[in-house]
Amino acid sequence: MWKRKGEPSDWRKRNTPYANTKHTDCKRLGEASEAEFLARAARLFYRLAKPWGESDPYDALVAIGRGFWRVQVKCSSSYLRGQYVVKAGGDSHNYTKDDIDFLAAHIVPENIWYIVPIEAFEGKSMLHFCPHKTGKAKYERYREAWCLLKVPLKARGWKDIPVVCRCKGELPVRCAVCPCGKDTRLCGTDTPVRRS
Repeated sequence: MWKRKGEPSDWRKRNTPYANTKHTDCKRLGEASEAEFLARAARLFYRLAKPWGESDPYDALVAIGRGFWRVQVKCSSSYLRGQYVVKAGGDSHNYTKDDIDFLAAHIVPENIWYIVPIEAFEGKSMLHFCPHKTGKAKYERYREAWCLLKVPLKARGWKDIPVVCRCKGELPVRCAVCPCGKDTRLCGTDTPVRRS
């Protein structure tokens, strides 16, 4: 099969929940990503709730203290011009702070998650994810940033970097916003935000 330069290899051969199936139905693919988000968050010991019906602009609630983060789950499996595109709105308008707190974008062929706070994209209609351009892409710092769901907004710190790192022992990978940088020995400790 022909592929563009930088395009990932045939993702059906990878070890993902979608490895042996063909997905032409976008609604079902979205439902599968939503279920995977709930399973992944549950494995990370988040307290979760699922709203009844589909009337709300969010797909899941993640407990934070006595409140909840409202999370909208979106997915993309189309790779075009070196990026994956995810719609950042509903049928009638783009998401705002009144609608959701986070967008969880699942890049299906790569089996990568981006946990993006609404403050990073409010008002935009599309988000562009470029996992093969590490460090240069706008939303790359939110790749696997599950720890952002553990801290309140005021504790996120500068550039959405959590004041306290939660990735060691709780997360399967070090999140892209880890305040520990490349020194993973510090992960899991109370670490001041680096402002470099």
